[in-house]
Amino acid sequence: MGSDELAIVSATDPDPSRERLTRFWQPSRRLLHCIRTYQACRNRRGLAAGLRRRSAVVAHRFWSVVTGADIPLNSEIGEGLLIPHPNGIVIHPGARIGPNCLIFQQVTIGTGGKPGLPVIGGHVDIGTGAKILGPVTIGDHAKIGANAVVVTDVPAGATAVGIPARIVSA
Repeated sequence: MGSDELAIVSATDPDPSRERLTRFWQPSRRLLHCIRTYQACRNRRGLAAGLRRRSAVVAHRFWSVVTGADIPLNSEIGEGLLIPHPNGIVIHPGARIGPNCLIFQQVTIGTGGKPGLPVIGGHVDIGTGAKILGPVTIGDHAKIGANAVVVTDVPAGATAVGIPARIVSA
């Protein structure tokens, strides 16, 4: 392995190239593009901004159906998000997700037994079917295993697995 292959993805500097459209049929990237377009226009005034906002809403509805993902337009998601298989992803609009994260299919990020919402740091990898519920904080560079149910904080760089999730490495 060369040194380029071992490069660490930043937890603070977003990498928008991870979301860049490279061909037409990229449903997950199209969905993110709609969200980014809407957010860029939401506080602007004027006819052009209004038309772009409405167009983004219509496109978001279409790509949400195609992907089977429930990611609201007003979600607070850092740039550089990768969702290679977006089907079944549900994100609460009040949850916060840092830059350069990776979220696989069937992930739920939302409310749990206690009031409050998750705050996910930068460059967090979330495995298939994981649930992150309630007022938890996931640190930068953490990994959440497939089907884990996270209801407590996960420190930076740690790996959490199981139901309920427990830290297996830090």
